[in-house]
Amino acid sequence: MTVLWFLLYLALAAVALAIAYVLYLVIATQRIARNAERTVPPTGKFVEIGGNRLHYVEAGEGRPILFLHGLGAQLHQFRQPLFAALSPDYRLIAVDRPGSGYSTRAPGATGRLNEQADVIASFIKALGLEKPLVVGHSLGGAVALALALKRPDLISGLALLSPLTQAYETVPPAFQPLYIRSRIKRMILAHTVAVPTAQKYAQQTLAFIFGPQSVPADYMTEGGGMIGLRPSHFYATCTDFVAMEQDLREIQKRYGEISMPAGLMFGTADQVLDPQTQGLSMRGRIDGLEIEMVESMGHMPQYAETGRVIAFIRRIADKAFALAPGGALL
Repeated sequence: MTVLWFLLYLALAAVALAIAYVLYLVIATQRIARNAERTVPPTGKFVEIGGNRLHYVEAGEGRPILFLHGLGAQLHQFRQPLFAALSPDYRLIAVDRPGSGYSTRAPGATGRLNEQADVIASFIKALGLEKPLVVGHSLGGAVALALALKRPDLISGLALLSPLTQAYETVPPAFQPLYIRSRIKRMILAHTVAVPTAQKYAQQTLAFIFGPQSVPADYMTEGGGMIGLRPSHFYATCTDFVAMEQDLREIQKRYGEISMPAGLMFGTADQVLDPQTQGLSMRGRIDGLEIEMVESMGHMPQYAETGRVIAFIRRIADKAFALAPGGALL
């Protein structure tokens, strides 16, 4: 009997320790998230779009350029390196995609590419943007391509930076931790282990994303990196990653239907997306597509080759706006 009581005590102690550890993770997650929000608070405006509350920033005057960020990112990845140089000549708008940064998703939203394209189309109309050039980075490039297919009447052209253009047959090893199909599991991980783990391995993660270039010293603050250390952001990133496969295979079959001015820039040393599969494979898929491959550049061209990216955006903008002088929004 004594042995049974001892085993029961051990079992209860183990359960108590497990509960205590989970509570510790929950409290640690909340503390990290509050610190992130104090360090990088929302700096722009908000607009309601079909139940989504979108956070965006804008600067400058002139023809509009709309920026769509990538997976697990936020609008500061454009604002910081590009806005100062481009704002004297264009009206620049960078938006946190639904669920990312300080934008929230509508109840029941799935994060699918076509769904996000519909939200961005409504955002363009809500802000009264007359046929903007759309700059899409990484996953934002896939959303931009979906938008070009769904509502070509609303935009004038595409400038794609290290874009996701092709579906993967299998989940790449680096992204397997994000491939969480269960919403409940995503939510549990987001509020317990995910954020403390992300903070612990932040430097390694950023080195992978920026490599072979170095991570900017102020990326976590001015570049908005701290915003990613919140449960909602982790949940949205997983949702985006799981959802993208549902539309991308069909989208990539239709690239030949895109007839607007378009350009694509990719680094040959990109560690996140394969330059051949995602970049060079687009040759001939879109009529007149301009492809610029940059030697030794990684996945973050707006930081690695800022001047070159600015020239690229201006070049595509000149083509796009020359063919689309403006017009009424539908």
